[in-house]
Order: sequence, then C-alpha cells, then structure tokens
Amino acid sequence: MLGASKAERRDTPAVLARLGLLVVGSFVLLLYAIEIVNSLTMHSLNATFGLRPRSADGLLDILTFPLLHANLAHLLSNTLPLVIFGFLVFLSGVRVFATALASSWLGSGAAVWLIGGFNITVGASGLVFGLFAFLLVRGFFNRHWGQILLSVVLFLAYGGILFGMLPIVAGYVSWQAHLGGAAGGVIAALLLSRRR
Repeated sequence: MLGASKAERRDTPAVLARLGLLVVGSFVLLLYAIEIVNSLTMHSLNATFGLRPRSADGLLDILTFPLLHANLAHLLSNTLPLVIFGFLVFLSGVRVFATALASSWLGSGAAVWLIGGFNITVGASGLVFGLFAFLLVRGFFNRHWGQILLSVVLFLAYGGILFGMLPIVAGYVSWQAHLGGAAGGVIAALLLSRRR
C-alpha cells in the first residue's frame, strides 16, 4: 500500500510540472551549451553532425541534427515554443513525453534524409512541430474534451507556424523537417491513444 501511494505522488500534476520544467529546461540549456561551443568553433559542428540527406553518414546525423543550430537567432526562435509545447506534453507523463519527442525526432530526421534538399540541415524546429502536432491531435484520438480545448487554444495562438510545413516557405527553412516532425507527433498521438 505504501508503494502505491508513493507511485501516485510521483504522478501528481505538481510533481509532473516541476519535473517537466526541469527536463525541458535542462534540454534547452543543453542546446545553448552546444550553440556556444558551435559558435566558438565557427559552427564547424554543423558540417560534421548536421543532417546530410540521402547519404549513408546522414543516417547517424538523424540523432544529432536537432541539437545544432545555424546561429543564436535560430536557437532563440525555437526556444519558447520548445519550452511551451515540451512542458505541456510532459504534463501527461514521462512515457508520453519520451514517446512524442522520440517520434518527432525520428520523423523529422527521416523526412529530411529522404526528401531534403542538398544543404545540411540543423535545428530543433522539427521537434517543435512534432510536439505541437501531438498536442493538436491527441484530444481527438482520445475523445478528451480538455485536450481538445487545449488544442483549439494552441491552434489559435500558434497555428500560423503550420505554414512552415509547406514547400513555399523561404528557402533557408527546412519544411521537410517541419513536416516530418509533425507527422511523427501525429503518429505518437495515435500510438498513445487511449482508444487503442
């Protein structure tokens, strides 16, 4: 009985909120630490660990490319949505967060590797799109009105970023990473659906 109460206490909203801030905040701090090192080396890490589409080496780059950014402004543009969406997903639990993040990461990398242009791709925006897509659709898969209401609020506040999945956006933006990340988020929501 005592073990059950400890497990229940670990899953309370307050505990998940604190842990979510710690995990997501630590991940963002890691991105800034990597960006500092990358800047000091004239962004040489991008050439080594950025994702190169359709190359054998590029398959390993799927694991590293979201950790790198083109410059500080690029990282800054990803920071706030990554913190917000990551925190909101984390409130559903560690397993849900890990699944959504991994699916977004792999979906984004796979899309860039398969259909990316000829440039090296870096950046965490695929994760942003994946977590956002997860939050947008999970309520509909779960038939959960609270999650649907949250998705409507998020869509009204951030829905404009979805244009970043279209090939018509600026040439320096990887719409492939955005589209793949969003697809990964939808797949994660489907896999975690309570109806399954």
